[in-house]
Amino acid sequence: MRRPATAAAVGVLAVVVAVTGCGSVRSTGADGTPAAGGAAASSAALPDPAEQVRKGVAEHDRLFPQVAALGCASARPSTPAGGPGATSAVPAEPVDPWVAKHAENSMYKQMALLGAEDRCRGEAHSRRISEAVKARTATAPPTQDAVRGILESLGYPRTAVQISAYGSEVSFELTVPGAGPCVAGRIGASVTVEAHGYYLEGGCTEPKGGH
Repeated sequence: MRRPATAAAVGVLAVVVAVTGCGSVRSTGADGTPAAGGAAASSAALPDPAEQVRKGVAEHDRLFPQVAALGCASARPSTPAGGPGATSAVPAEPVDPWVAKHAENSMYKQMALLGAEDRCRGEAHSRRISEAVKARTATAPPTQDAVRGILESLGYPRTAVQISAYGSEVSFELTVPGAGPCVAGRIGASVTVEAHGYYLEGGCTEPKGGH
């Protein structure tokens, strides 16, 4: 004779049915609503990219008020060369197999394009770095320690800067804290400082090697 299902067994079965279905698992409360910590809570915990950007720009503006005063957040794309509505031609694929292979092997050097706001901000940082470097290295050859000291005095933390030397020339790459972008410089007989986007493989320092 089959024994009748107990109330406890029926309760366990009801819970199993409630939390399984279509291969997924859901946590529910006693009233059938999603329990805290379920899918809804996990979704809400994901970072908001727009909010992260806003916080990054706010941090940048706090660290570099003189750059913030330029109002780069309201920068607009410049008119393309050739007048309104002009379009830039897309270069054709190389027909020479060796050239095509060389281009493929150099893909790791590609950088993200700078938007109007990032370009405005990057050019402002490039100018202030260039002016400081020219003023402080006018009477003495640049050294890695001297360049690092100049950059730190301008507010760029040591952890955001990569410095190298080749012969009498000192080079650096830095990430502008908070909002970016990247700024690169070569300091020797002349001083060149320019802003650029992040490398597509990540970071402001050129990746080593090809594919």
